[in-house]
Amino acid sequence: MRLKKLAAAGSAALVMLALTACGGFEAPADAGSDPSGGAGGAEAETVLKVAFNQNADHPQAVALTNFGERLAERTEGRYSVEVYPNETLGTQKDTIELVQAGSIDLAMIAGSLMENFNEDFVVFNLPYTFDSQEHQKAVINDPEITGDLYSSVEDQNISVLAGFHGGIRNVYNSVGPVEKPEDLAGMKIRVIESDTNLRMMELMGGTGTPMGQGDVYTAIQSGVIDGGENNESIYANLKHDEIAPYYSYTQHLMFPDYLIANPALLEGMSEEDRTAFQEELAAAIDEEAELWKAEIEASHAAAEEAGAQFNEVDIEAFRTALQPLIEEKLASDVAKDLYDQVRAAAE
Repeated sequence: MRLKKLAAAGSAALVMLALTACGGFEAPADAGSDPSGGAGGAEAETVLKVAFNQNADHPQAVALTNFGERLAERTEGRYSVEVYPNETLGTQKDTIELVQAGSIDLAMIAGSLMENFNEDFVVFNLPYTFDSQEHQKAVINDPEITGDLYSSVEDQNISVLAGFHGGIRNVYNSVGPVEKPEDLAGMKIRVIESDTNLRMMELMGGTGTPMGQGDVYTAIQSGVIDGGENNESIYANLKHDEIAPYYSYTQHLMFPDYLIANPALLEGMSEEDRTAFQEELAAAIDEEAELWKAEIEASHAAAEEAGAQFNEVDIEAFRTALQPLIEEKLASDVAKDLYDQVRAAAE
């Protein structure tokens, strides 16, 4: 019940916090304001470009597209949104820099990238920080928990508008079901390239192998690696179920993704348009959560039809095995306090 209340109030409150954090910016004429200062007269439409790294059918892309349509209606055409999928505007790392420079308006980025701007963001990228999708959604959009963290990067021209669910990562392989850390012994598992993820897989019992996502299918097929770790959508849509049919619900990672903007963009909105933006973005967070559930259900069914076998695991055994990594990464008092707040919200 506590999580439901946090989720309901937090999404709207966090977006409002981001929109009102700074003041004193005078909107340029091409941002939809009337340069004369009058209330009348036609206002030019501003199309907000959103950089996105996956396809247009992804739950986040669909939710943002629908958000844009509602925003256009609410602002009578003063603002609309156009999603640019498949890294059309650049890699996530590149689009962060473009947002900072004001060259593009919005970008959806992986939570791990925010560690480059404040190391305390690591809290949300650690194993077993979140117990469920609902737990994650509630805390990452609760200003009482994340307000100081998110505002800490505004002096670097980054405004974190909202956190979105990015799936739950589980282990899959070509050898057999994994139920406990010992079952991963001797297996080479593809992980995201980082020291943290290599250490994570080591503690989970396997050997982490960094590799680009596009190379994973062939690498498993040829025996270079034994499997990977990702959500059911990636697993099914990339056909990894064909060559690694054992999917085990380790639920070890639940990275958030963040919608970011340059603070100047938000400061240039009128109070009326800010309210519309805030309310419709909060609705997009809720919509994306439901779209993810539908996507995972469909992906699970498709993978099963392709021959995949799904199994539950001893979560506590994996959680205990990964505790040293969590303790290593909570290096600051701020990070420790933030982690404690997140865990307390799950109780």
